[in-house]
Amino acid sequence: MLTAVLAAAIQIAVHARAVQPGELVVLTITLPDHRDRVRIRAFDREVAAFAVSDREWEALVGVDLDTKPGAHAVAVDAGGGLTTTETLTVAPKKFPTRRLTVDEDFVTPPPSVEERIEREAKLLASTWQHPASERLWSTPFVRPVPQAANSRFGTRSIFNGKPRNPHGGADFLSPAGTPIHAPAAGRIAIARDLYFSGNTVVIDHGLGVFSTLAHLSAIDVHEGDRVEAGQVVGLVGATGRVTGPHLHWAVRANDARVDPLSVLALLGQR
Repeated sequence: MLTAVLAAAIQIAVHARAVQPGELVVLTITLPDHRDRVRIRAFDREVAAFAVSDREWEALVGVDLDTKPGAHAVAVDAGGGLTTTETLTVAPKKFPTRRLTVDEDFVTPPPSVEERIEREAKLLASTWQHPASERLWSTPFVRPVPQAANSRFGTRSIFNGKPRNPHGGADFLSPAGTPIHAPAAGRIAIARDLYFSGNTVVIDHGLGVFSTLAHLSAIDVHEGDRVEAGQVVGLVGATGRVTGPHLHWAVRANDARVDPLSVLALLGQR
């Protein structure tokens, strides 16, 4: 009976454009009293939560592109027996298909670059696994470039007639040389040329949230730098696997690939 009473004392509000693959879900958790820590588990992953007031916490839950439709439990544990479970019902989503023609070396890379590609894949995987343990942003997220997105997140990609990974970000058809602004404050985790994404900047915003800005013509920051929202980190270019100049912006939230436009809708400037 005590457990039931305690569970009822936790209030959870769910905010999202939609609960579908590729969407960000913001949970607002209101507790009956002050707690030092709130633990959350969703989609078989630990999700970091942060306090926004004495009794209110928030958590950014990413619904990954590959998440299957259906009911998924979100477990909340505030310690001292104060626990509850929220159900997120993920609706199905159908993604379009795009066909692009690019340099064949970026579709079927030659043996000479296999070691490089493997090394860079390990670098990215390690980066996602070691986010800053504190929230590094405090102001709303901003658009990295003023132009509208012209390529949809999650689109199934066929390069030179060969299926490849889904499009894990949003593309902005910005002219070459357009300044790129940090979407939010954070630490520069990666600032270097990568085989597929060209000149790339990865910003660790803390608590498992990362922004990747790819295909730059120039990088204006260094790994380890701290940046503020709106700070210029580089210029739009056409490096890596591209068909022309544009900015590719990808976001990961607790190891889930989510649509950057979903992030702007929920965490952006009002």
